[in-house]
Amino acid sequence: MGKKLCIVHANCQGEPLIQRLMACPEFSIRYECLLITNYTREPIPDETLGQCTLFLYQHLGANWDNLASKVLLDKLPPAAQHLCIPNMFFKGYWPLWSGKTGFDYRCSHMDEIICKRLPPEETVMLLLHSNVAAWYDLPALMEETLELERNRASHTPIQYLDFLIENYGKEQLFNTINHPRATLMNLVAKGILAELKFKLPKDATLNAIGEPFPEFEQPINPKVAKFFGWNFGGPETEYEIYGRKLNFARYVSNYVVARRAKISDFIGFLQGDNIAI
Repeated sequence: MGKKLCIVHANCQGEPLIQRLMACPEFSIRYECLLITNYTREPIPDETLGQCTLFLYQHLGANWDNLASKVLLDKLPPAAQHLCIPNMFFKGYWPLWSGKTGFDYRCSHMDEIICKRLPPEETVMLLLHSNVAAWYDLPALMEETLELERNRASHTPIQYLDFLIENYGKEQLFNTINHPRATLMNLVAKGILAELKFKLPKDATLNAIGEPFPEFEQPINPKVAKFFGWNFGGPETEYEIYGRKLNFARYVSNYVVARRAKISDFIGFLQGDNIAI
């Protein structure tokens, strides 16, 4: 007898989640997982939905048209199980992330200083020494991102929000705003398996999978880390940047060089040979 089809309709968090679900022998024996990437608006054929027996999905509202969760749920076979899973997003470590298009990992503070058109060295020094806590209301920005996460968490029965709120200051839980580290991914995977009544894999088994997004750790502004009293994110902390180790100062230098050169592919720049210092 063949395996049943589990469709995972999710963003970049879907792949590491599937890895962890497959660490459960009962789950891996029963299901074959098909990842459908939601943020690229990858279509799901009705025929594929008709074969689905377990649908794991991140909530998408009506503005997603044919990919809206309600639309997809209505197309599932009557006997199919479905479960809304977390879509974790946390700006707390990078409160000045802007999300503007045209450049990867945009920071509104760095962009504002760069727009002053000062010499590159002066721009970098100003960015490294400016007191962002005096420029911006960091507690309000933290509460804003937590409120957004409360809204996201309201769609899923998987409990992760309390853990995030209680622990984000004790250990770094994200590599970027939407790339959770292993601690959170393991927690969510166990929550999903528990909701589906599967026996949970041992922590050692999940930990052996490793970090889900190891290739890029977005550097934290040390002034933000100091303001909140975190024991990580200091000025000497080195981050994995596409095969290189850079601290915040070196990352800022490269951000400035790339923005001033009007380079739109910052990821490609960081991966290339023209990286600064």
